[in-house]
Amino acid sequence: MFYALAGEFTGMRWCITLLVAAVLLFCIMPGAGAISISINASPGEAHVGDTVTLSGSITGIKTIAVYLFVVGPELDTRGVTLDNLNIPAGRGLFTTAPVNMNDGSWVYQWDTSVILGELRPGTYTVYVVSFPMDRLRFVREEHATADITFLPSDKPVNEVPLSPALPVIALGITGIVGCFQLHRREK
Repeated sequence: MFYALAGEFTGMRWCITLLVAAVLLFCIMPGAGAISISINASPGEAHVGDTVTLSGSITGIKTIAVYLFVVGPELDTRGVTLDNLNIPAGRGLFTTAPVNMNDGSWVYQWDTSVILGELRPGTYTVYVVSFPMDRLRFVREEHATADITFLPSDKPVNEVPLSPALPVIALGITGIVGCFQLHRREK
């Protein structure tokens, strides 16, 4: 009887191992075919502060979004989000673009005038990937890149001049505080 139970347990263990192997193989194999992803940047040369249209398509997988990140001068080598250049891509932090479920196309408007961090003049590479993985960990075949060269901003920097009223206000506050202190001493 003991040998019969041991044989069933070994057979059950073999079935479970086979089932786990099949599930892992299914997860590793691509779906309907190879995943193909593309990206275009328009314009390819822009001024810091301009809006760049990133667009492309993804086929071979049904997904609701693609994941975007950028690398460039003085940025983290793993890539950073497009909205905040201080946040490394990965661990759930990505810029996403929704995918049109009918044709697999996607579009993202990158407004470089409202990002956190400093976008300096130079050439940057924007990556699009099908899964949320940073530049050092994604599957090489499942990404696309577009280079964008940013020129210095063509808009003048708006410096706020000091108002002539500020010194007058500071002098007035100092005078009021001084009067209160004198009034306190007299009592």
